[in-house]
Amino acid sequence: MTKWLISVSIALTLAAGVVNAQGDAEAGKAKSVVCAGCHGLDGNSFNPLWPKLAGQSASYITKQVNDFKAGTRKDPIMGAQAAALNDTDLADLAAYFSSQTRTTGTTAADKAALGGKVYRAGNSATGVAACMACHGPTGAGNAAAGFPGLAGQQALYVEKALKDFRSGARVNDVNNMMRGVTANMTDAEIAAVAQFVQGLQL
Repeated sequence: MTKWLISVSIALTLAAGVVNAQGDAEAGKAKSVVCAGCHGLDGNSFNPLWPKLAGQSASYITKQVNDFKAGTRKDPIMGAQAAALNDTDLADLAAYFSSQTRTTGTTAADKAALGGKVYRAGNSATGVAACMACHGPTGAGNAAAGFPGLAGQQALYVEKALKDFRSGARVNDVNNMMRGVTANMTDAEIAAVAQFVQGLQL
């Protein structure tokens, strides 16, 4: 399992090697007004089903928006919003949101033990890899490899994302990695991990 994770991490690092144009965070702040209705003025969404963009790497934000534009990640609202952005707009918005500080939530007490166990060690009995192998012990992520930061992210959003990868409703993970990780996760494990990362602090 460890060798597999190292191999995949190297492959993803190479796959994510495209250099994104540097955006202008100040210009992005002005352009972010349209995003604020869902994601908050500073990228900290107030609706638990919408992701926090604050503190997410610019490269990850750029990839997700481009995936919405291409239709490889599907959402009716984001598909329309993404289609209206040109490369400069996207670079500016990514620069702005990545420069913001993500707020931290709390972990439900009844989910903490299982969530922490799966996040840190996975489940060897069912072949579930540890989340921190890619997303880091503090949930900071790995921008170079294309792994998003999870610390403080909305639990309901994370839970939906994991279930969408597991069901195949979401397919924009590189090399099917998240689909592979979630394939053997139970609903209880997914809910617990989602709660755990919501309370993680960088």
